[in-house]
Amino acid sequence: MLPQTRFSYPDRLTIERLPDGGDKNAFAADVLEGLTKRPKALPPKYFYDELGSRLFEAICRLPEYYLTRAEAEILKFGAEEIVSAVAGPVRLIELGSGSAEKTRHIIEALLRRQPELQYVPVDISDASLESSSRELLRTYQGLRITAYAGDYFTALRAIARARKDSRGSLRTIALFLGSNIGNFDPEGARLFLKNVRQTLKPKDALLIGADLKKDRQTLEAAYDDPLGVTSAFNLNLLLRMNRELAAEFDVSKFKHHAEYNEQQGRVEIYIVSLENQTIRIGALDTEVSFYEGETIHIENSYKFDLNQLSEIAAETGYTLAKTWFDRSRRFSFNLFAAA
Repeated sequence: MLPQTRFSYPDRLTIERLPDGGDKNAFAADVLEGLTKRPKALPPKYFYDELGSRLFEAICRLPEYYLTRAEAEILKFGAEEIVSAVAGPVRLIELGSGSAEKTRHIIEALLRRQPELQYVPVDISDASLESSSRELLRTYQGLRITAYAGDYFTALRAIARARKDSRGSLRTIALFLGSNIGNFDPEGARLFLKNVRQTLKPKDALLIGADLKKDRQTLEAAYDDPLGVTSAFNLNLLLRMNRELAAEFDVSKFKHHAEYNEQQGRVEIYIVSLENQTIRIGALDTEVSFYEGETIHIENSYKFDLNQLSEIAAETGYTLAKTWFDRSRRFSFNLFAAA
């Protein structure tokens, strides 16, 4: 089945609303499963409702969140070299596009090389896709956008179908910016990269951001800022359950917690119950009990070294062609060439 078109904008914008992407029924099913197992856990993709997406944009501006500045530095000074690594003309796919603010460096570098660019952003948030796409189209006259609202795996299947049906010969640069690859466990990261590879052809490429291993203090501060913005972002997941599933969470009875697990090479993020309590979730017609100190595991953020990145590339159908660093070598962009 082809994706369902949600709306289009004359000749330059189409947003495809994928049937399985981020709907309330999936959210309800995942909440029921995640809060009734031990230990409790919820998928991090549900952070990004409209409010969650705005809170994450605020996180990206925090001084402790070095990742955004490191990314911007690499893209500002390296975009031309990055796009020149793939012979053009190309189309651009972005997984987890968000506001697409960082992507502008790549878009501008490509439009200096080719008169038109097909941009294919993917995001779980309809609102974010719509607003960012319209803003980009106002800025770049040579841009054409076909956006997909849905989760990564559903969108990748739709993109692969669309490319198979197309007669175009454009090469592809896929983007997976931020440190999003670190949100997968090792097995999940490899599965994701293999799915991306199925969308690509030989001589296409994936530009992937990867945060690098460093000291505990720097890492934990990035995920637990003193202003509490990251805490608000995390706890918004409880508020989303209140809004969408008629849950009765009192956010003041929970707290955000982040810690670096050096042995596993990851920052672990939790919501912690501050007391014994029972929460009713009306839309699920169920109650969930918590004991004091019990956690909901929300997210891991894995950190990497170059040997790990090279191994992951080789195991999933790529070669690690080149790596770019910020001046402090805290963060990396890695060009995975499709083998």
